[in-house]
Amino acid sequence: MKLHINRKHEIGKRNPMIYGHFIEHFHRQIYGGIYDPGNPLSDETDLRMDVLEAMQRIKVPVLRWPGGCFVSSYHWKDAVGKNRKPLFDKAWRVEDPNTFGTDEYIEMCKKIGCEPYICTNAGTGTPEEMSDWVEYCNLETEGQYAKQRIFNGYNAPHRVKYWSIGNENYGFWEIGAKSSDEWGRLVRESAKMIKHVDSETELTAAALTDLEWNINLLKNSGQFLDWISIHEYWDGIQQNNDYADYEAVMAYTNLTEHSIQKVRGLLMAMGLDKKIKIAFDEWNLRGWYHPNVHTIRQGIMKEEYLYPRDENDDNTKYTMADAVFTACFLNALNRNCDIVGMANFAPIVNTRGCIYTYENGIVLRSTYHVFDLYVNYMGDIVLNAWCEDVEKMNVYNKAGEREETDVLDIAATAFSNREGFAIAVVNKSDSEEKRLGLELEASGDVQFHYISGDSTEAYNDVGHDAVTLEHTKLGPYKPGMSVALKPHMAGVIRIGC
Repeated sequence: MKLHINRKHEIGKRNPMIYGHFIEHFHRQIYGGIYDPGNPLSDETDLRMDVLEAMQRIKVPVLRWPGGCFVSSYHWKDAVGKNRKPLFDKAWRVEDPNTFGTDEYIEMCKKIGCEPYICTNAGTGTPEEMSDWVEYCNLETEGQYAKQRIFNGYNAPHRVKYWSIGNENYGFWEIGAKSSDEWGRLVRESAKMIKHVDSETELTAAALTDLEWNINLLKNSGQFLDWISIHEYWDGIQQNNDYADYEAVMAYTNLTEHSIQKVRGLLMAMGLDKKIKIAFDEWNLRGWYHPNVHTIRQGIMKEEYLYPRDENDDNTKYTMADAVFTACFLNALNRNCDIVGMANFAPIVNTRGCIYTYENGIVLRSTYHVFDLYVNYMGDIVLNAWCEDVEKMNVYNKAGEREETDVLDIAATAFSNREGFAIAVVNKSDSEEKRLGLELEASGDVQFHYISGDSTEAYNDVGHDAVTLEHTKLGPYKPGMSVALKPHMAGVIRIGC
């Protein structure tokens, strides 16, 4: 197989926010995760220093919060100031003490060095409540909410640029779900009020690949929106926790771009593709396990709906399958950088996240090292690339049907500020090494940074690091040189960097 790249054929400049993340008030993501009062590893604001350091290492560019489904019954005013009011979270059926609210979130983002991205309550909330939140965060001194922020000890505005109107309000499972007609009107009025408070905000709203929903949304509020939000969890195991095996996950890699292409087509048809970008602001291979909550019949005993969530903490389940899929999806985001400007891995801490916390430390799961690869080794100019004689492999999907998929998945990049190339390469084969020939005009030394593990089932856990980032020097570049790709591997080949 030979890879051909022409430096002059650019797809576009990648927005660093495609490597963004998400954190929700669910299970141990906030409480007992990044926010852990009383833990010796926490700082003076009760944030875990080891988690912050891990997030800084992968240069988290943007962090979406507080939900997710949680936000659709969340009222931000109860979680600022000294007199916090606990809430019963109607989405996840637990009490939230509200000790981690807007100001704590902003302080966390500052320590990480990332942009805040707030998702508002469009379930039980109102356009006024959403715009009041923007007042609190962004106005200098005008109005009661800016004054309340100042009284709470924050003289300077938080200056939150990115705001989402609602979460998955199209779904029956969402508190305050809406019809497509209702949604279009609510988003329009919410966006109008938010823009009247701060015209420099950038707004997104919940969408999906449904034509009727999106047309109603864009006809009513497209003039106010900068982004359109889509979500996807390919292995939908929220109810049964029945993990797809490695082979079935490779079948899912055939679907990494289908939602992007559908939404791209609609934006183009409506003449909005130059104005509105896609924010893929919740995504992961596997859905979070929370049985008997997003169902008509609710669990009665906590053993039915609450305690099973602990199974999300089983680190043995986050293997090279998750890493390979994650790399394939990041490749898809790069290849579509002209229309996708933001994406948020869901979540970053605990549950299905790339960082797992326990009392005495953290575990960096296989997916963490994928983000390390892409954030720290890939370029920002995405190039058209063509792979000659691509091999195919046969796999069986989760339904037991046979599919064919390319054995390699590739995204090629260059740099806007220096010479060189960085090529992301994924070998999906579970057992066979593959070789890739490089055909491009380049010079300089070649380095290869990759993860592969010793099997498809390799994972990291406390005291067990089977998936780590490896580095090798391949010598000076020569046209036609061949690079060996280990099985179940994700890597970045750098030339002349």
